[in-house]
Amino acid sequence: MTWKIYLSGEIHTDWRAQIEEGARNADLSVAFSAPVTHHRASDDAGVAILGSEPNKFWHDHKGAQINAIRTRTLIEKSDIVVVRFGEKYKQWNAAFDAGFAAALGKPLIILHQDEHAHALKEVDAAALAVAKTPGQVVDILRYVIGGELEGYTDKALDAAQ
Repeated sequence: MTWKIYLSGEIHTDWRAQIEEGARNADLSVAFSAPVTHHRASDDAGVAILGSEPNKFWHDHKGAQINAIRTRTLIEKSDIVVVRFGEKYKQWNAAFDAGFAAALGKPLIILHQDEHAHALKEVDAAALAVAKTPGQVVDILRYVIGGELEGYTDKALDAAQ
């Protein structure tokens, strides 16, 4: 089986590439998907396709609706949803994605630093794992998909103990 992993959240760092590379190196059978990560394209999708809007609210609204087609579809089809909250920006859309995934009963892995723990306590409570690094996410995927845990490789030795 190929596991479908949706990578939601912060778009200003290479955390997605780190997880994808780690999964490749671990030889995991996964397929990754994500929202559109080109910030301006995501913001302007609605007006670029459907026509300009003089009011910024309607400009943003059109883009949000177009983006929701992709986001909702990919989250619904995913086996696991990973949501990263970055240090610099408030990612309200990431919180929405986490809530949507939780409402669908999707296994949720949240990724953020300690300084966001209080602000994200409800999101963290809905998650099955809360990680601090992309490497920890890869380790979680390696364990849940491949049944491998670093340092626990000798089954014969474990059986003898």
